[in-house]
Amino acid sequence: MGSLRRLIEVFDDEIDIAESQVHKRLSRHRGYRAIQALHGVRSVTAAIFVAEIAGITRFSDARQLCSWAGLAPLHHESDDKAHSGHITKRGSTLVRWAAVEAVVRYHGGAPITLAFMRIQARRGTSVARVGAARKLLTLVFFTGCVTVRSAA
Repeated sequence: MGSLRRLIEVFDDEIDIAESQVHKRLSRHRGYRAIQALHGVRSVTAAIFVAEIAGITRFSDARQLCSWAGLAPLHHESDDKAHSGHITKRGSTLVRWAAVEAVVRYHGGAPITLAFMRIQARRGTSVARVGAARKLLTLVFFTGCVTVRSAA
């Protein structure tokens, strides 16, 4: 047990070093700072959004960003029948994970928490987490600052 605890301490130290290096490199990045203003988005999550999304201008709207991250509902339509299913899970797995993790861990801010509670009452916790993550990515889109070109 003692050796396992020491290993965990070593890994924790390495994670802290990596986080500080990422923060140091992105500290002057306008998008990185703006995204961290969103409740629940910490330095690592913001770095993932900045690195993976790269340029927000390549998405025409927030729905397209959510679809790219695989957080859009699957939609099948034929003639007069339409069926909405689970999320597509196509696109960036890392952005999808980071958005859901931010919601699960920090429960979002006021607008995200309200959406989470409303969806949870109707559809359950898992679906509410995905809905809240979609709302978080929408807020990331509207910060409009996620672009690598502005990095110093």
